Amino acid sequence: MGFFKRMFGRGQDAPRSEEEARQEEQKIDRATAKARHGLFGQIASLFATDEPITDELWDDLEALLIQADVGVETTMYLVNRTKDRCNRYGVKRAREARDMLKAEMVRVLQEQERRQPVNANPSIVLVVGVNGAGKTTLIAKLAYRLKNQFGKRVLLAAGDTFRAAATEQLETWAERVGVPVISRGQGADPGAVVYDAIEAVSGGDFDVLIIDTAGRLHAKTNLMLELQKLRNIIRRKFPDAPHEVLLVIDATTGQNGVLQAKSFLKAVDVTDVAVTKLDGTAKGGIAFAIAQDIERPIRYVGTGEKMTDLALFDAETFVESLFAQD
Repeated sequence: MGFFKRMFGRGQDAPRSEEEARQEEQKIDRATAKARHGLFGQIASLFATDEPITDELWDDLEALLIQADVGVETTMYLVNRTKDRCNRYGVKRAREARDMLKAEMVRVLQEQERRQPVNANPSIVLVVGVNGAGKTTLIAKLAYRLKNQFGKRVLLAAGDTFRAAATEQLETWAERVGVPVISRGQGADPGAVVYDAIEAVSGGDFDVLIIDTAGRLHAKTNLMLELQKLRNIIRRKFPDAPHEVLLVIDATTGQNGVLQAKSFLKAVDVTDVAVTKLDGTAKGGIAFAIAQDIERPIRYVGTGEKMTDLALFDAETFVESLFAQD
């Protein structure tokens, strides 16, 4: 029941029954299948014997974690913390050290505690991230989740007016989900789009506004100024908004994705991270690198291609699924 207790009461989109929470757990389990059968499967095998702990074991663990996109700094942190814990408790066998490693992994993921959700109506969510990270699809999945699972009245805003076809893509997704979208077409002023959307939700007809933004890394300075401008437009009407700034990171890009994402931390007050395409990588260690390097909690993970393939992230469930034996 521990998983279900953790998932309840975590905001407007948290599971409200044991069955819903179990479905979230199953989504994460499916999304980590490639990682579980790949590098993390090899890590699990290292710690599946009663052989004595050796320096070679730690060297092998270090190499596999780095290969799994955990990152050098985070890898060394995990290995050293696990070693210290084993020494402290007198653990001598590989199998006994397994739980020590898992506990340290969970600890890394939980160090970035998610702040308490803001009880705002409307709730305004700003979605940021580099082009190609899967922002538009993530927005569609989130809108679907809020509308169909939690009965929220959702409005989308097509604030990415620079990328070709970005507006059209969001309009197509909005139609599939069955939610309205505010747009002005490619080349329009993103600030004008956001202003229209803010006016639209001011009347009390919507519970949630989700705003898409551009992600052009080749023009970082202009991009960051644009994001700050959008934030300022929002705050003229809602001083405490945006209530959530969601940074989208593509799991398949590994450490490059982490480096790119850091650009956004300087422009807007990112509150949470969404990891997309987790099901598309056999590595999976990107989550640990995000927790250490981005220093923001992971809120959502994309778990597949379907509209329902979006899950709330849970550290213990994630680590358990990486080590599970199918």
